Amino acid sequence: MARVSTYLNFMGTTEEAFRFYAGVFGTEITAPITRMTDGGEMPGGPTLTDAEKNLVMHMEVEILAGHLLQGTDMIGSMGHELKIGNNTTIALELDTRAETERVYAALSEGGTDAAPLTDMFWGLWGTCLDRYGVRWMFNCTEPKPA
Repeated sequence: MARVSTYLNFMGTTEEAFRFYAGVFGTEITAPITRMTDGGEMPGGPTLTDAEKNLVMHMEVEILAGHLLQGTDMIGSMGHELKIGNNTTIALELDTRAETERVYAALSEGGTDAAPLTDMFWGLWGTCLDRYGVRWMFNCTEPKPA
């Protein structure tokens, strides 16, 4: 089922922040924490230090009325730098690859700073900064056609 959540970026404090948010809202972490090494080495990807391998690739906590906060740690050695503007993203989880491609194309038109839709180990993923400066992330777990 499609859903929308708020995606937050941190510089190594995602797990700490999300445990804090869970305490504030009286909720629990809603999915297993995915670490940077859980997806295996990406071909052509960077070599991570032991400390970076333990960073959070993805985690979630429900806050109010079913709304999810999702988050990740940025990696300094990859040139990631946390700043206002890249610390918050609207995350869309769409039901089909076709709908994901349609919405991505519409929101990225006239925008900047796009990571094109790419097949990852969990499904289709990409990001863009739309023409109004709003950052969007796209995820779809529908399998890639054979």
